[in-house]
Amino acid sequence: MTTDPLASGYDWTAAGFSTRAIHAGQDADATTGAVVPPIYQVSTYKQDGVGGLRGGYEYSRSANPTRTALEEALAAAEGGAAGFAFASGLAAEDTLLRAVLRPGDHVVVPDDAYGGTYRLVARVFGPWGIEHTPVDLSDAGAVLGAIQPGRTKVVWVETPTNPLLGIADIAELAAHARSAGALLVVDNTFATPYLQNPIALGADVVVHSTTKYVGGHSDVVGGALVVADGAQLPVGLEGPTGTTNVADAVRFHQNASGAVAGPFDAWLTLRGLRTLAVRMDRHVANATRVAQFLVEHDAVTHVIYPGLESHPGHAVAARQMRGFGGMVSFRTGSEASALAVCGATQVFTLAESLGGVESLIEHPHRMTHGSVAGTALEVPDDLVRLSVGIEDVDDLLADLDRALAAGRAA
Repeated sequence: MTTDPLASGYDWTAAGFSTRAIHAGQDADATTGAVVPPIYQVSTYKQDGVGGLRGGYEYSRSANPTRTALEEALAAAEGGAAGFAFASGLAAEDTLLRAVLRPGDHVVVPDDAYGGTYRLVARVFGPWGIEHTPVDLSDAGAVLGAIQPGRTKVVWVETPTNPLLGIADIAELAAHARSAGALLVVDNTFATPYLQNPIALGADVVVHSTTKYVGGHSDVVGGALVVADGAQLPVGLEGPTGTTNVADAVRFHQNASGAVAGPFDAWLTLRGLRTLAVRMDRHVANATRVAQFLVEHDAVTHVIYPGLESHPGHAVAARQMRGFGGMVSFRTGSEASALAVCGATQVFTLAESLGGVESLIEHPHRMTHGSVAGTALEVPDDLVRLSVGIEDVDDLLADLDRALAAGRAA
């Protein structure tokens, strides 16, 4: 039984997703009976004598009860053994890479990765002595060919990718990574733990920008790692605590580096997680309608959505996901028309980020993926990315129709 005062020790692992998301790590407050975990807005804790910690809490960088509740809930949602909450998704990624890499190591990354991830790997870890190879993750043979035996320590996966919505076969890539003594890390931000569970498919670590769908309301920035039960560091590496356990290494680095989620941010993220399932059902339903509308529109040259049978990864996505997500990308034929579409919407808000209840539109080439311009990860300049929200879908379709007319005239 856990010593966390917010948890009774009840085993939620056999419960359904929504039940886990609402209850795991979130038992009623022991003092008042409050059904929502309190915000422990506190930096330090009284000790009952030197070293006499109440529930294991001494300083909120190391642990905070509100953050503990979120970390337990995230671990339960992803089916992992341990969860860790951070101040941002990139803080989570940075902590993980420092925990599992050493100078001279090699990482396989998607050739369609989030620009911030690529910047972190190439421009922060590159000077530290980490090399990387971008590769099409939908081609398992290409991934296998990019792995350098003895040097590749991480195979980094996004599925769906950002912004071209490529699909990777998690189970197949996990087998390739395992045979090379490397970790398979899956950024599950786009799919969410409601639609996809990479750990069940063989992943060692799952990454989230909880800013996105988990938070879900565009009011909090955060990140998370969830580590699989028994996940071990890459072959030949020992962690700072003297073990080869990935969770031990991440826990040490989380505390040592300190980029943790604050109590209020943890509370907001936990609130979002509790409604993730019902929101994702609506995101998926709306995105499906939007994709079908765009396919039939004469101002659109190409639509990218894993739910379309024309998508090359449709069969794999159907096998490993419970739904195809709320992200849709499309091409207009020219940068000028794409920019005109992005500037003409009223229901869709022109903004970066994604995953909130409101619909967003952006031009990746100039916005979220500007940092990869001129690299192998550069995205087409006529690409438009949609984060389809939960508004009335007819309003979304009418808004896109008006915007596409403006794009045609550009």
